[in-house]
Amino acid sequence: MILLQCSHTSKSFGSEVILHDVSLSVQTKERVGLVGANGAGKTTLLKIIGGQMESDHGQVSFAKDVQIGYLSQNSTPNSSRTVWEEMLSAYTVLLEQENELRSLEDRIGDPQVLADRALYRKVSDRYALLSEQFRITGGYTFRADTRAVLHGLKFLNNDFDRPISSLSGGQKTRLALARLLARKPDLLILDEPTNYLDMESSVWLEKYLQSYPGAILIVSHDRLFLDNVVGTIYELERGKTTRYTGNYTSFLKQKEQLFGQQMEEYKKQSHKQNQLAEFVQKNMARASTSGRAKAKLKQLNKMQSVEKPKSSVGKTRFSLDAGLASGSDVLNLQDIAVGYNGTVIANNINFDLSRGERVALLGPNGCGKTTLLKTIAGDLIPIHGDIRTGFNVEIAVYRQEQDFSGTTTVLDQLWNQYPDMDEQDVRGVLGRFLFHGEDVFKPTCDLSGGEKARLALAALLCKKANFLILDEPTNHLDYQGREALEDALLDYPGTLLLISHDRYFLKKLAQRVLELTANGTIDYPGGYDYYQDKRQDFQQKQAVETASKEDIKIGSAKSFYLETKEREKNERKRRRRINQLETLVHDTQSEIDLLEQELSQPDSSSEYHIYQEKGARLQDLQRLLDQYLEDWVSLEEEID
Repeated sequence: MILLQCSHTSKSFGSEVILHDVSLSVQTKERVGLVGANGAGKTTLLKIIGGQMESDHGQVSFAKDVQIGYLSQNSTPNSSRTVWEEMLSAYTVLLEQENELRSLEDRIGDPQVLADRALYRKVSDRYALLSEQFRITGGYTFRADTRAVLHGLKFLNNDFDRPISSLSGGQKTRLALARLLARKPDLLILDEPTNYLDMESSVWLEKYLQSYPGAILIVSHDRLFLDNVVGTIYELERGKTTRYTGNYTSFLKQKEQLFGQQMEEYKKQSHKQNQLAEFVQKNMARASTSGRAKAKLKQLNKMQSVEKPKSSVGKTRFSLDAGLASGSDVLNLQDIAVGYNGTVIANNINFDLSRGERVALLGPNGCGKTTLLKTIAGDLIPIHGDIRTGFNVEIAVYRQEQDFSGTTTVLDQLWNQYPDMDEQDVRGVLGRFLFHGEDVFKPTCDLSGGEKARLALAALLCKKANFLILDEPTNHLDYQGREALEDALLDYPGTLLLISHDRYFLKKLAQRVLELTANGTIDYPGGYDYYQDKRQDFQQKQAVETASKEDIKIGSAKSFYLETKEREKNERKRRRRINQLETLVHDTQSEIDLLEQELSQPDSSSEYHIYQEKGARLQDLQRLLDQYLEDWVSLEEEID
C-alpha cells in the first residue's frame, strides 16, 4: 500500500526554481533515501511533505489514518519537562489506558460492584478488553523500550531527570529523535538524523531502523548509513527526482550505467542525423538523387531529437599535489599529553607516521582528537612529551570550523593566502570548487557551510603540502563533494592524518586506524573494516588483562574467578526465572480466560457463593498476572 504520494510538486523562491515537477512515493515498510547536491531542495521537499511549507503546484497525499513522524534538521523540544517526562509524553494513550486499568482493578474489588452481577460483568469485560489492548500495543514494555532508545542515543540514567532547558542544542535534537522513535509512526521522515550522533550512536540507529516496523524516508549525507538502511534511492537533481532500486552504492553504479546508456544513445542518434543531413545537402540539388534526398529530409524531420545527457550539477573534480617529497619518517610522538591551560585531556600518546600512509584517528566525542591534531599542527603546545617531524615535511591543516567571518571576498581570501599566484590562476582554482562568475566576489561571512568547506579545500589545493591533517573534512559537503574529495585523497602521494565520523569515507581511505582512549592510543594496522573486526576482541582481551592485573596486585585472583562464576550463576538464574514467568503468564492468562468464560454463562450466578468465589479468584489471577509481567519486564531490563 502506498503511504505517501508526492505528485508533480513545484516550489520557487522568487525567481529561483527549487522543485520542478517532483514525484515521489513511499510504500508500507519501504526504506527510502533522498539524495542530492547541497541546495537541490531536499529539505524543502521534506518540509512540504511534513506540512511545514506549502508547494506552489502539485499534490501531497497520504493513506487514510496514516501516522506521520517528521524530524527536521534542527528539531529542539522546548518545555519545562524533564528528559523522562518528555519521552513519556509520546505514550499518552498507553498512560491513559494504564490509569484506567488501575481504576478498574479497584472497582472490581469493590464490594458494591461484586454484589451487582450486571455491573461486575460490565467492569470485568471492560478490564479484559482493555488489558488485551494494553498488552498488544506494548503497555508492559514501553518503559523498557524508552530506556533502550535513550541509552542508544547516549542519554545516561542520570540524564533522565534533567530539565530539557539544561540540554545543549545537539542533545535536544537527539531527544527529539528519541521521542519520535518512541512514537513509532507509520511513516518516519528524518532529515539528517546522524548530524549530532557519534559513530557508535549512528551504528545503533542503523540497527534500530533496520527492524523498524513502519516505512522510512531519510535525507542523509552519511552514505554508509544509507547503504545499511535503505532499499530505494530518489535523487533530486535539477528540480526533478529519479528513482533507483537498491542502496546508495547500488544507486551510484546504476546512475553511471544510465548516463553511459543515454550518452551512447545520444551519440548514435547524432551520428544518424549527421549522416542524413550530409546526404540531403549533397544530393538535394541533383535531379537524379533529389527524390531520395527529399525522402531522407522527411525522415530527418520526423526523427525525435534525443537530448544530450547532462553530468551531475555542480560536480567538483580536483587533485592534490604533494610538492616535494618528505623523508620516509614523517611524524614521531613520544609520551605526549595534550590539553588547554595545563588541563590534560589526553595523554600517554605514542605513534609514528611514515611517508604515504593514510591514517584515521578515531575515538569518542570529547576524547581529545581535535586537540591532538591542533597540537601536531603547532596551534597548541603539548603539556609534556616530544613531537618530531621528519625531513622536508610540509604540513597543511583542514580545520573542522572554518573562520571566514569577515567581509573579505572569496577571491581575495584565497589570493591573500597565495599572493604569488596571478588572478587567472586563482579564479581557475576557485572554479574547480564551483565558485563561478560573480560568486568569487561574495563576502566570506555570507558563505554557507558547504561553501566554506569548498573554499578551505581550495586553499589546501594551493598549498602543495606533503602532509595533510584533516579534521572532519566531509562536514557540510554533499555526496558529490565527498566523492570528489575521496578521489583526490586516494590519488594524493603525500601523508594523511584525519578525523572523520563519515564511515564510508573512512572505509575508502584509511589504511591504518589509531584509536584515542583514556589510556593512550591503540594502533590497528589495517583499514576501517579491520578496525571494526578487531576492536571488540581487543577491548575484551584488554578488560580481562586489566582485571587480572588488579586481582594479582591485591592477591584476589581467586576472588575474581569466584565473582565471575557468581555473576554467571545469577545470569542463569535470571534467565530460568524469565522462562518460568513466561510459563506462569501463559497459564494464568489461560485460567483467566476460562473463568471469564464461565462467569459469562447465563446460569453462572445460580449459586451466588460460587459466583463470588470465582470472581474473587479472577481478581487474584489478574493481580498475579500483573505481578508476573512486571517481574518479567524487570528481569529483561536487568539483562539488557
